[in-house]
Order: sequence, then C-alpha cells, then structure tokens
Amino acid sequence: MTSTTWLLRDGTVLANAEIAGTYVERLRGLLGRPGYEGAFILPHTRSVHTLGMRFAIDVAFLDRQLCVVDIVSLAPWRMSLPRWRARTVLEAESGAFERWGLRTGDKLELDDGRER
Repeated sequence: MTSTTWLLRDGTVLANAEIAGTYVERLRGLLGRPGYEGAFILPHTRSVHTLGMRFAIDVAFLDRQLCVVDIVSLAPWRMSLPRWRARTVLEAESGAFERWGLRTGDKLELDDGRER
C-alpha cells in the first residue's frame, strides 16, 4: 500500500511524498496520471521508464542513506540506465528538482510526522 510522508533536506520540507510499498505500485509508478505534484519514492529500484507516461519527469537515484547519486530528466517514452549504487528512486514532475534546488550529493530524509 502506498504511504504518504514528507521529503526533507536539512530539515526543510521539499514536498509531500508517496512511497510505493509493493512491487505492483513500483511497477506502475506515475503511469496513468495526467501530472503529479510532490515526490514519488520507489524503494528497491535502480532504473525507471516513462513508457506510456503523459509528462516528463525528474529522476533522482538515491543510495542506501538517501543521498542523491545522480539526477536525470526523462521525456515520455524513455528509459534510464540502471545506477548500480542506487537503492531508491525519487520521481517528480519535470522542473520540480530545479524548484527544490535538488543536487547530486544532497542527503534527503523521509518523515511521516510521527513522534520518535
């Protein structure tokens, strides 16, 4: 089941984030949506595609510590090459990373708002 959380960098909220919790949710990703506000997190993922998508996306490849190891933009009907250091993928509608100031090397956090 997809869960919702906050995507943060240095304690600052960048976006509301959905986490794909199952294989089927990871496989579907953002397919079928006319657009997307926020961030979509795909755990256990090293590459993505935009086959059948209606809009371009920004893609960040994250390592085990949620550190950005690479960033690409994908137009519809494209595929990314796998990033072997990546363990998670962050997707957002094209232009979001520029608005957020997201760069390679940034350390991200996910916070569901529950007290620790």
